[in-house]
Amino acid sequence: MSDLERPIAARIDGKAISEQVRQELAEKVTDFKKLHPTFAPKLVAIQVGERSDSSVYIRQKSKACKEIGVEFEHVQLPEDIQQSSFDAHLDRINNDPAAHGILVQLPVPEHLNTKHIVHSIRPEKDVDGFHAENIGHLSKRATEPFFYSCTPLGCIELLKRYNIPVAGKNAVVVGRSDIVGAPVAMMLTKLDATVTVCHSKTSDIEAKVREADILVVAIGKLEFVKADWIKQGAVVIDVGMNAKDDPTKKSGYRWVGDVEARAKERAAYITPVPGGVGPMTVAMLLSNVVTSAVRHFEASASVTIVPNPLTLQDPVPSDIDIASAQKPKLITQLANELNLAHAEFEPYGKYTAKVTLDVLDRLKGSSNGHYVVVTGISPTPLGEGKSTVTIGLTQALYANLKRPAFACVRQPSQGPTFGIKGGAAGGGYSQVTPMTSMNLHLTGDIHAITAANNLVAAAVDARVFHESTQTDTQLFNRLCPTKKGTRRFADVMLRRLNRLGITKADPAELTTKEISRFVRLDIDKDKIMWRRVIDTNDRFLREITIGEAATERGMARKTGFDISVASEIMAVLALTTSLSDMRERLGRMVVALSKQGEPITCDDIGITGALTVLMKDAINPTLMQTLEGSPVFVHAGPFANIAHGNSSIVADRIALKLVGVPAGEPVTAENAGYVVTEAGFGADIGFEKFVNIKCRASGLVPDAAVIVATVRALKMHGGGPDVVPGKPLADAYTQENLGLLEKGFANLRRHIENVGKVGVRAIVAINAFSTDTPAELELVRRLAREAGAYDAVPTQLWAKGGAGATELADAVSRCCSEARQSNDFHVLYDHNLPIKDKIEAIAKQFYRAGSVSFSDEAQLKIEQFTRSGWDKMPVCMAKTQYSFSADPALKGAPEGFDLPIRDIRASLGAGFVYPLCGAMQTLPGLPTRPCFYDIDVDTESGEVLGLF
Repeated sequence: MSDLERPIAARIDGKAISEQVRQELAEKVTDFKKLHPTFAPKLVAIQVGERSDSSVYIRQKSKACKEIGVEFEHVQLPEDIQQSSFDAHLDRINNDPAAHGILVQLPVPEHLNTKHIVHSIRPEKDVDGFHAENIGHLSKRATEPFFYSCTPLGCIELLKRYNIPVAGKNAVVVGRSDIVGAPVAMMLTKLDATVTVCHSKTSDIEAKVREADILVVAIGKLEFVKADWIKQGAVVIDVGMNAKDDPTKKSGYRWVGDVEARAKERAAYITPVPGGVGPMTVAMLLSNVVTSAVRHFEASASVTIVPNPLTLQDPVPSDIDIASAQKPKLITQLANELNLAHAEFEPYGKYTAKVTLDVLDRLKGSSNGHYVVVTGISPTPLGEGKSTVTIGLTQALYANLKRPAFACVRQPSQGPTFGIKGGAAGGGYSQVTPMTSMNLHLTGDIHAITAANNLVAAAVDARVFHESTQTDTQLFNRLCPTKKGTRRFADVMLRRLNRLGITKADPAELTTKEISRFVRLDIDKDKIMWRRVIDTNDRFLREITIGEAATERGMARKTGFDISVASEIMAVLALTTSLSDMRERLGRMVVALSKQGEPITCDDIGITGALTVLMKDAINPTLMQTLEGSPVFVHAGPFANIAHGNSSIVADRIALKLVGVPAGEPVTAENAGYVVTEAGFGADIGFEKFVNIKCRASGLVPDAAVIVATVRALKMHGGGPDVVPGKPLADAYTQENLGLLEKGFANLRRHIENVGKVGVRAIVAINAFSTDTPAELELVRRLAREAGAYDAVPTQLWAKGGAGATELADAVSRCCSEARQSNDFHVLYDHNLPIKDKIEAIAKQFYRAGSVSFSDEAQLKIEQFTRSGWDKMPVCMAKTQYSFSADPALKGAPEGFDLPIRDIRASLGAGFVYPLCGAMQTLPGLPTRPCFYDIDVDTESGEVLGLF
């Protein structure tokens, strides 16, 4: 055949295909954004130095991204950047959920480690496809990489677009680089070609090339493959790009490939140079970015549900034996199921992690999931299983209904853990795990509160001491010492100056009178309100005398300890909404009054910044899991009888976003998950404070309330014998007694009515015991429905875990769906009402008191608080949990009684005033036989024994 008769190869037009791919990507991005308005694909390119060729490539990629609707961020780093600094920049981008693709423009300066850099990019963001993990998956038939390398992917895309068959063909790849040759060979193998790889050490390359049906050349040598090597009718993909001298060109050179141009006379298809493979590289990069963004969006649109199956036993083993037998998921796995970015959680061991508030920023546009609060009736001293129901309900929603579900509970105090009540991880087959971690130190939040609280106490007493022994000048010189010839105020001092109305920022400008006002807090020792705390039930620290040492002669005063969870700092942690909000709240805390009756705050003491540092990690909720693998936030732990008794606002907010619906997505009853939070003790205490304090501060609205009741407690309220921990239950509680039960139902009826008063639907969860009869359970169920409960459901969560609460979970699901259509939630009172009016609103509407009496001290405090402008805050009642009244012996549903207010205190940091009703202890004592008798450790295995 003459040269004129020989057919010319069809041109594989990479430029045209590239433009087609880009158009398709632009349409895909546009269409996806219409369905999901928050979809925002983003590529981050890192460039070190200012090489002109690298800058050209960066501009090309930026332009290409803009054309298809992909955000492009160019991170320009200096030429002399050190490896550690580069790694820090890369780590930030790796952990930025908004960055879907990362590329490092190569080459980088020689002092940087290219291999280390390439392999430091997270594989799921390695849109260049260079990471060893992505390359490695190419060699396995059963797995796929996150991304294929762009140039090899472009080669394969060209074959597909031109409908060139690959399966069963002989493919020869000339060149074995990690960037093109090796990956394209593996990709062709995956497409069922028979592949031969040739390289510089291959003998008789010409013979092997002559056998190729498909030839890919990426060897980087000008016209290395000769035209007469090409098999007639072969397909040639020329990846090379080489400059060849050409005096006819203005530049003095022209671009040629690794294959002689005359090869088109033998091939059936061939890629031109330029205009062949080159344009496809950027197109495939864009395709990888969009693929990554879609993958990330779809993965983060919902929680991955991976239940951890239970193996139930009968009889039910001890709590700690159950917990020890059930191996939890690794916390990293749980975090991945929740779509947490790596920078959004910090593991504390294998099964626990802190989750940062950054999640709220990332998901700020998402709709919340359903919000369910678990409360209870007035309990017996044994407790009615409210924590168990909270955990079991979450397990049922998650493992049985297969819905995203999150529990939010308080961190247990070690006082009850080693005292009489035991831990608070739930019980039986409805527990938070590992329960030993939860009930002991966990991530140290309570220890941080203890340290912060006692630092305040030490600072107050030290300030009194120093002011008593120094002149104004001495105090000023020590508070604002001269350093290198200058004085300056600490930032916190400027806050005190501002409160005093002194606007000067230079210490040298203060007058003698201003110096005196600044340095003299003039604390009245008898009006110091701040007490020390300890997380142990130690009755002998309730009242103590301090300052007895000879070095503090004349400074002795009476004070005392509270339990750590009663500290105002605990309330601040539970009610704060951000780190800056926490700092402001800590600064507002009033620790004493001056001799002139002026409040002294932590800002005045100068300790606010230090407190914030001590608490900066504690503000992040602790992520754990239930026995069945559903996520749990354990955060904050204020008691409900002497504090507001709810877990933290930030934990609830993060959980609601994680199980919620992405921004722009339609919110339906089916696609929103559930957050189950717990309010301490009965609905008259924990739920009332949940509504009037927590929801008022958070702005969150509950969709349903679950009231936990037991036959045992209702019989007690009907007049049954006293229930005493450590003593066997009387026959009335273990034998059927419908009359006693119906009489005691009055207590549950009152709680159902109270929940309804604030516009929340109430579901009664009857925590069934083995001694409860079917007739008793049915009676409670019927009476609860007649009293206005949305539903009443017997549960067996302790014995069966989530499987024992599926009916309850169904009721909660139905209730939440209806609440989304019609929610009448409202707080009980206007916080602007006078203090007395707010107290009476709670006492008369929730407790059904006939009157409220105020001691002289309480009356004086109310007048003082009103003068100070502290009367516009909600009220946190400190009252016994065992009765609607202040008398724990007054059971059932009493009404018309007098509620005595013996004292009232202000927690300006927390943002409430708290009246003390009757005799309330803020530091419990140990019983005759504390729990610690049964707690030990197996010295062989290290396992904790006897904890519950």
